[in-house]
Amino acid sequence: MGILEDKSNARLFYKYLSKVYDQINRFNWNEEMRAEALSWLEFGDDPTVLDVGCGTGFGTEGLLEHADDVHGLDQSVHQMEKAFEKFGKHDRVDFYRGDAERLPFRDDAFDVVWSSGSIEYWPNPVEGLRELRRVAKPGGQVLVVGPDYPNNPILQRVADAIMLFYDADEADRMFEAAGYEEFEHHIQRATPQSPRAITTVARVPGDKETDDCSGSTASDPDPSAPDAE
Repeated sequence: MGILEDKSNARLFYKYLSKVYDQINRFNWNEEMRAEALSWLEFGDDPTVLDVGCGTGFGTEGLLEHADDVHGLDQSVHQMEKAFEKFGKHDRVDFYRGDAERLPFRDDAFDVVWSSGSIEYWPNPVEGLRELRRVAKPGGQVLVVGPDYPNNPILQRVADAIMLFYDADEADRMFEAAGYEEFEHHIQRATPQSPRAITTVARVPGDKETDDCSGSTASDPDPSAPDAE
């Protein structure tokens, strides 16, 4: 497990990175990549959308182009403070402080669940993917963006020491273990010199009522939902 897959380390890291995150992020994950990822989703009419690991709201901003009912969750209050400056706490977006592996929402609450740049910090990514599936409606979509595993052996050792990097084979394993049956992976890159991102678009199974992740007692999407750290 990489050093930033420890949640307390990740919160401390983002306490300082939040000050310059929006300036740095564009070199790894830019508006063109975001627009391409959004084009792979089917929003339908009046969708309810969740951004897990919303950070400063870069992904959230793109989701607002397709939906009015948008919710964002992150464990870092410092990151979310930047998002509050852009959208307000409960104006254009309802924000919650919480944990991707224990989402404070009821089952089948969202038409689309988006998570960009968050999975690499989850200590148990399969559990996090199960949670995304749990809160998504049957037949809805889940989109997850993470860092693609480098090919260079030296960079692989560095990556393994920091946080989760994974290739398409590992993505297959994680999504299958989390109960997804239909998904596809895309490789995205800001520039030829930038790190690669692996973006997975998954369809939520339609028979979730018989699935082992149903029956959660998590609360409805609500600003008063408790923190989950």
